Amino acid sequence: MDCERTGAVSSTADAENLAFDVFARACPSRGTLEHVTGKWGGLILGALHEGSFRFNELRRRVDGVSEKMLSQTLHALERDGLVHREAQPTNPPRVDYRLTPLGSAVAERLLALIYLVEDRMPEVLSAQERYDTVRAESGEAAGRATTAGRGGR
Repeated sequence: MDCERTGAVSSTADAENLAFDVFARACPSRGTLEHVTGKWGGLILGALHEGSFRFNELRRRVDGVSEKMLSQTLHALERDGLVHREAQPTNPPRVDYRLTPLGSAVAERLLALIYLVEDRMPEVLSAQERYDTVRAESGEAAGRATTAGRGGR
């Protein structure tokens, strides 16, 4: 039994016998990978690697995320077993979020990628500038060729 043929895992026991393949269309690992590597998932996991956060603390740490997206992403990461949500029975209620051991392992690998990208940004910016320059020049050349093809009108 594999992900591609079944498209679902009916129990934990079944999951242990599967060979998960993220490249298979129906494999459930795709959804988890999407949660981890999506715009907000990666940033939330990276932030939670720093420690436990309350909802609004996490929202401030992950600049730009809306309440709705933070809530949806936290639910998805909690469902995947990467984030633990702990509600304190206080008035007002206090809810803390932290990484599970699995979430911590994923976040460590993700942070290695984040640090690599940050460290290499001068190269990325240089490559973007070269790309944009070439595209602008070829766009100008294409524009001149089109104009010349119409008799210069």
